[in-house]
Amino acid sequence: MASIFERVAGALFGGSGASPEDPDERQLVADMIELVVDTVEPRVRMNTSYQRKLDGCVRACIGHMREMGRQDLEPLLLTRAAWSADPRVNAFFAAADEVPACLGRSHELRAFFDDPANQGVEEAYALLGMKKEERTILAPKLEGDAVKHDVAQVTVSFSGHRIVAPRATLQATRMEIGRRILQRLAQVALARIVAVDMKATELQEHKAYLGARMRLLNLARDGMEGIVKDPATIGEDIKAIERELKTTVNDYVEAKASLSSLDGYMKHIADVFEHPDQHVSLTRTPLRVSQMGIKVDDDHQGAVNQLTLTEIAIGADFQAAIAIVRCPRSEMPAKEDLIAKAERSL
Repeated sequence: MASIFERVAGALFGGSGASPEDPDERQLVADMIELVVDTVEPRVRMNTSYQRKLDGCVRACIGHMREMGRQDLEPLLLTRAAWSADPRVNAFFAAADEVPACLGRSHELRAFFDDPANQGVEEAYALLGMKKEERTILAPKLEGDAVKHDVAQVTVSFSGHRIVAPRATLQATRMEIGRRILQRLAQVALARIVAVDMKATELQEHKAYLGARMRLLNLARDGMEGIVKDPATIGEDIKAIERELKTTVNDYVEAKASLSSLDGYMKHIADVFEHPDQHVSLTRTPLRVSQMGIKVDDDHQGAVNQLTLTEIAIGADFQAAIAIVRCPRSEMPAKEDLIAKAERSL
């Protein structure tokens, strides 16, 4: 499984693309279909037409991922000295000491450098992820030669820095990012199938509950309770249960139908992979901020951090600023230093 993930990710994030009829391109589509089926629902192969039916959505996904792979993410050197020299590092971190601290907190990066296979590697490429936050504040602002007080301004700050996917080369890190994007899409498709299955289970349980309620009301109507309670009232309760039971049965049949057929599985897969931009997307926007983290325009007087910010959106609930970074082994703080710093903060 890992090898096919790597092959497909390498072709998407490492290749330039080709004609749809090119033999290598056809092989890429075939490999990716098998990867998706293996990861999401292998029983799809019982439908002899699964490759043809998934061809279109997989080609759409390949096109979107290639577009993402063409983004020019120039690696950013993460060092304490770069905080003063590189506007991107200065914008991302509030202080120079935060840069090595961020490197030291990454378990993946430390494991990479500790691996005997990487003993001779002095610098790792990796993906830096951060949460971007914008707030409006009232602060002094220089306009011309005058200082105005309590001017509404927007601050941009970054927090929750995480370094993941360390590799020895830039190409390997880009491929790792592609692999994780593919896994994310597979996760979304599988989650939809699981959700429908859970809904069917819940509806089945509710159907059984309503059936028991119906039997209970029939016993009440025909038994001793009918002597002291108006049968018409019991009859209305029975009709209400019958209506709810009919709706539940219809919903249950619909939910089971969407999973019981192989076409149902493929529909969920196609819905995700045909529209990958709805689940994973990259945006690049220009950003100009002062060294205090305040958004400024072209007329700003003073030092400015000018950069292009790359953000990744994963579904509707998750968005992060990202950058490919170079992480020197020499900038990694010793484990003892991290422990001492943690103890001082207690």
